[in-house]
Amino acid sequence: MRKRSTSSRVLDSLSCPCTLQWTGAPSVPGALVSILLKLPNVKFVIVTLGESGCIMLERSEYGDPQLEEMDVDSLLESLKLSIDANNTKPICIAEKSVVRLTAKGIGSVYGRLLVGTAEKIPSSELIDTTGAGDAFIGAVLYAVCEGMPPEKMLPFASQVGAAACRALGARTGLPRRIDPILAPFLH
Repeated sequence: MRKRSTSSRVLDSLSCPCTLQWTGAPSVPGALVSILLKLPNVKFVIVTLGESGCIMLERSEYGDPQLEEMDVDSLLESLKLSIDANNTKPICIAEKSVVRLTAKGIGSVYGRLLVGTAEKIPSSELIDTTGAGDAFIGAVLYAVCEGMPPEKMLPFASQVGAAACRALGARTGLPRRIDPILAPFLH
């Protein structure tokens, strides 16, 4: 049996809030704050939540002590209220400005919290979810290399992940750059 990497174990622990012990956080948003505090050179962290979308915490390089302080869990709940349950396409909802995000008992970072929704795939089109998370992460890496802003990157990555779910296997459903579903993101 192949030994699992540390990053694989970390990602698995983020998938289940009950196992966030390694960060000392009682919630996923708190874990994101903890990660940025522990890794000061990391610009952002993203946790994928499957059909529930994703959460991204983007660090700001500039922190002003005068900035508004917000509890990261409360902000997440506030952003979730902006999600239109009838929208089937992926979108990104973001805190408009940099704030000081705090996680109780963990600390605070200056940055923005973003929530990405997942595409709602009709059951008749859902074939196989194998590789959807990998497709999402691959699309995030592509978007970073292309210089996409997070507000565009998260829906793009979600769209790629959703496309992977419409075919059997991990790679069969991956879209190509010329695929019409990617046109809104690449032009």
